[in-house]
Amino acid sequence: MKKPYLKKHSSVSKFTVWIVDGEYVRDNINEEFTNFGQHYRFPFIPKYEFWIDKEYSGDETRFYIDHLLVENRLMAGGKKFCWALDLADRIEKRERSKSRLIIKKLKRKIHSPEIINRIHKKLLTSYSSEVKVWIVDGELVRDLFFIDFTEGGHYRVYHFIPPGEIWIDDDLSSKERKFIVLHELHELNRMAKGWGYSSAHRSASELEYICRHHPTRLKKMIKLEMENVK
Repeated sequence: MKKPYLKKHSSVSKFTVWIVDGEYVRDNINEEFTNFGQHYRFPFIPKYEFWIDKEYSGDETRFYIDHLLVENRLMAGGKKFCWALDLADRIEKRERSKSRLIIKKLKRKIHSPEIINRIHKKLLTSYSSEVKVWIVDGELVRDLFFIDFTEGGHYRVYHFIPPGEIWIDDDLSSKERKFIVLHELHELNRMAKGWGYSSAHRSASELEYICRHHPTRLKKMIKLEMENVK
């Protein structure tokens, strides 16, 4: 099996920070791996390594390392993941708020069209019909709205996404973007039919998994989901 490592980023304390091929990890090891991870969350990661997905836009690595140091330390001490995640998120958010002076100006008008226009980067017209699918500035979304936003989301889950929109993180390759579009469309359609988020997300994850392993089905399934949008 191919190794997921792309390059060594740095050494932090006793940990080696690796930039990895996240797409490969999701396709072949664990589909739940997103922007970053450590051993106690994902046991396939060696104990003294941090894995961070290759970024295609911006550089958020410093925030992820801060997060991983806290999360790893707490889980190594016996804390449950949800507890460690909460504290690590707060530490990460604190560091983000220090790093970007522009946020002070933006937060005054956080729900204004100006903010949405800054977040919108490109409309994916080939996937947009009844619902608009946008590539967005994922780093800005995490800074302003929700620190755990990753890969994508839609308005039926996130209150900050305007009605009728799906947002796709700009930190994805064009190849992998298609799988996330499928996931979000499927999840949105199930929730429109009255499904709860948990069951809709699970169904979307299962469909995404199938298409990752049978990519010839992907185009057909996206078309079907687009036709079912209400």
